Amino acid sequence: MISICFYFEVHQPYRLRNYGFFDLGNHSYFDEDANRRIAEKVANKCYRPATSLLYDMVKKYGDQFRFTFSVTGTAIEQFKAYTPDVMDLFRALAETRKVEFLAETYYHSLSSLFSEKEFRQQVRMHSDLMHQEFGVRPTSFRNTELIFNNHIAYLAEDMGFTAILCEGAERILGWRSPNFLYSPRYSPRIKAFLKNYRLSDDIAFRFSDRGWMEFPLTTDKFAQWLHNVAGNGTVVNLFMDYETFGEHQWEDTGIFQFLDDLPQALLRHRDFRFSTITEAARIRPTVGEIDTDQAVSWADMERDLSAWLGNSMQREAAAAIYELESDVKEINDPALLDDWRKLQTSDHFYYMSTKFWNDGDVHKYFSPYGTPHEAYVYYMNVLQDMRTRIKDHKKSQVHAHS
Repeated sequence: MISICFYFEVHQPYRLRNYGFFDLGNHSYFDEDANRRIAEKVANKCYRPATSLLYDMVKKYGDQFRFTFSVTGTAIEQFKAYTPDVMDLFRALAETRKVEFLAETYYHSLSSLFSEKEFRQQVRMHSDLMHQEFGVRPTSFRNTELIFNNHIAYLAEDMGFTAILCEGAERILGWRSPNFLYSPRYSPRIKAFLKNYRLSDDIAFRFSDRGWMEFPLTTDKFAQWLHNVAGNGTVVNLFMDYETFGEHQWEDTGIFQFLDDLPQALLRHRDFRFSTITEAARIRPTVGEIDTDQAVSWADMERDLSAWLGNSMQREAAAAIYELESDVKEINDPALLDDWRKLQTSDHFYYMSTKFWNDGDVHKYFSPYGTPHEAYVYYMNVLQDMRTRIKDHKKSQVHAHS
């Protein structure tokens, strides 16, 4: 029996407004209008129709159809503020008990690379949020953008998780297949699920590409490719952004009909079943070890950290935000702490990317700014204002004790 593990990532960042030098002193950093507008747009194109469809599919297929989500804390905050009906749809899905919600960093941050303390705190915050909103306590983990290395796997195991998701990059697999489970080196008690990026990207990126030699992608064709795994795998990990459905691949491409028809096509082969990540981890053994001290991710052609830390602007900005950690936490101001954490969201650094060709086009598509340099300047201006807030807090504390 082979487990089909469908996993969807749901995330929305708090985008910064165009914060210039003359805005210093104004502590309102985020573009409320843009965040509301984008949340509503993506809700109309993806979250409402896709989540309603998944709910109908659960009712249609019963125990035969299961899948996995991770939903960031920043996305849930915006759903509750701007599109509360979307939260109702996710809660209805949770109540079916056919969907699993993974743990991740609350703010979709790069904290696993910069601060173990902050990383652990954000994962705990997110786990508490999943319990509060959906009545579940996650047992499997997905790091921001599937960023993974030996140490991150160790931290996830140490926090009690039984499974971790990562990219099926050749440099950690070598000749081996992503269609088996592996044990991260030094962390034998946690199972690594590696994304089958070829099959995943056929849906997420190539579905509507008329220049693709396999266009159009039908359910029968895709089912045949997946069924070819029989005899050479125990899992097929189909990991993608949830916005694939309706936002990246528009409704008129037929993506919703494809999703609706897919379970029936895949289940025609009696050796295949849908499973959540934790369900598959419970019954599928590991077959070997993966070992990487250098981080891999699911972003861009390189599948490394260059989407967020590939140039000097990105590295300087990322280092600068984490340099403020001890001061921010010592002050114990909830508003300051929340702003600081929202500024850790990986999207801010993604917008600063200066890559070219296809990857560069993807970065530009998501960025609300005219250029990567604009994203950097606005971000660093906000950090300068935050430093002033920290100094003012410290001065007031000194005066209070004098």
